Amino acid sequence: MTKHILVVEDEFHLRRMLTIALQAEGFVCTGAETARQAIVSILDTQPNLIILDLGLPDQEGISVLSRVRQDSGVPVLVLSARDAQASKIELLNAGANDYVSKPFGIGELIARINVLLRDAHHVTPANPHIRSLGRLKIAPANNQVWIDGLPVTLTNKEFSMLEVLTRKPGQLFSQQQLLREIWGNYHKQDNHYLRILLSQLRKKLNDEPNAPEYIETIAGKGYRFINNKVE
Repeated sequence: MTKHILVVEDEFHLRRMLTIALQAEGFVCTGAETARQAIVSILDTQPNLIILDLGLPDQEGISVLSRVRQDSGVPVLVLSARDAQASKIELLNAGANDYVSKPFGIGELIARINVLLRDAHHVTPANPHIRSLGRLKIAPANNQVWIDGLPVTLTNKEFSMLEVLTRKPGQLFSQQQLLREIWGNYHKQDNHYLRILLSQLRKKLNDEPNAPEYIETIAGKGYRFINNKVE
């Protein structure tokens, strides 16, 4: 099975050189030049390995590493011009699997990649099930939500509502169905609970009721998650 590698490197020529060299070895490659692009790509493509430069223009690469380690065991190989032992220790403690100092030989880098992929062959990702719905990603296993790669903090009830609606995008859920799913059988007539919860959720998603991107209200019938492309 072809392995997918994400190359996070802001220097264009180095990123291109790495991509060409890795493709010549039979890997599929995706490039990212900022931390934000990297996080979005990780959520979208779930790569088998990440090559991560530390000196990114918008954030330090270690912030990407910390974000990845919240819910994934994907191997991360760090590239950096910083050769101090303290930096290496900090990165390994933060969850990096290996560290290569610039400048480096491509042969050594390929060998290290193959070792990491071999060692990770029998490792199950901590959270492999992420729903991808347009700009929004949701991980039902650990109540996490992102928009454009940035985390969105929801209460348990807000997450429950979003989780139910995104199970079947495009399907209409009646108010009674949602009340039963979120609160159980004791609040089936308390529609005002649902309206308040929906209002709070929309604010956190920046979802305008009159021009919704995510949640559509069908007057007198219920709600549905707008059927964006699901990956």
